[in-house]
Amino acid sequence: MNPHLVCVGGEDHAFRIPFLLSLRQKGFQVTAVSSGPDTAFSQHDIPHRRYGLDRFSSGSGGAVRTIRKLISDLCPDIVQSFDTKPNLLTPLAIRGAVPVIRTINGLGWTFSSREPRAMALRPIFSGLQWLSSRWTAATVFQNRDDKAFFERYRLIGRGTGRLICSSGINVDGFTRARESAPSSQAMREQLGLSSAEVIIFVGRLTREKGIPTLLKAVPRVLEKRPNARFVLVGPWESEGPFAVDKSEIERHSPHVIALGPRRDVPALLGMADLFAFPTQYREGVPRVLLEAGLAGLPIVASDMPGCNEVVQPGWNGYLVPPGDAEAFASRINQLLADRPAGAAMGARSIEFVKQHFALPLVVAQYCDLYRHILDAKAVGASVQASQTEKNAAFGPLGEVRQ
Repeated sequence: MNPHLVCVGGEDHAFRIPFLLSLRQKGFQVTAVSSGPDTAFSQHDIPHRRYGLDRFSSGSGGAVRTIRKLISDLCPDIVQSFDTKPNLLTPLAIRGAVPVIRTINGLGWTFSSREPRAMALRPIFSGLQWLSSRWTAATVFQNRDDKAFFERYRLIGRGTGRLICSSGINVDGFTRARESAPSSQAMREQLGLSSAEVIIFVGRLTREKGIPTLLKAVPRVLEKRPNARFVLVGPWESEGPFAVDKSEIERHSPHVIALGPRRDVPALLGMADLFAFPTQYREGVPRVLLEAGLAGLPIVASDMPGCNEVVQPGWNGYLVPPGDAEAFASRINQLLADRPAGAAMGARSIEFVKQHFALPLVVAQYCDLYRHILDAKAVGASVQASQTEKNAAFGPLGEVRQ
């Protein structure tokens, strides 16, 4: 029989549909559990169960009970979790009844922000990470910095950490989306950017993602590149207390355009000249950097965990200190002034992403891990059954039963 894998995530879990489809092709029966809607999963015939989870609330007792019941009803052979809260809640809900693999795709706001509230919550979250590790069969890390952090503070059990860089990217799917999209010139004309030098950002429009830093860089770029335009793609109205105020963005109009969330990101990347990613957030490996790389864009990103897995300074882009608007503007201006160098960097990124982050490579590593854990589970069950039979054959003092 095909092993049944339940994959638990947050509201953006639909982005992992290519990952789940690949696992299904590898022989796994797959069910998704998330706090997002059913629609995208049903379009791909992936069974989906929903649970309630508030990203901005510290109370999660109801989610623990719901996850416990869902797992009990679904009867999986193995459980995979992603995202900060699901990674904490899933092992605590299941408590060893089923092997759980959690993937640390970034350390989240608590370990990224310097705000007093985040600093105060760190010991609590560290304790929860340690407790969750007691019920975790393996912990996967998407970058070396996070793995070293967990090992330094003993937040995982000995020998249970494994490095699998990124959740992978569907290269063929991205290519098809680019090929079926309007031309880059048509996209530019649609947005009134026909002759502009386009710097694009994709992600949540929040302070942790560095949007204030990027906005501070705008006038510094315009001093030398007056035809530059910044295009911001992603949600902000749904980001609660972390959102950048819309007025901060509109203050820089018409040089900054906020498009909100879009479904045509490959086409938007195709019309850009450069990708800027000023995050101050401890990322896993940002999917948008892989997409920017496949689009052949030179990248200017913060020197943060996750970003440094994709960007090699001076080779396919530049890393600058997080929060340093002057450094961001300087590197953006440098790349826009030397277009052949930027094009060469973008070309290197295409091959680099294909060689190191393509979805089949990542899925193969997960399948290997799942099979190893399932085999160990089967051996453990066999040993337990053997011991039960042995106990049944002897009396309480060791005498043979007649």
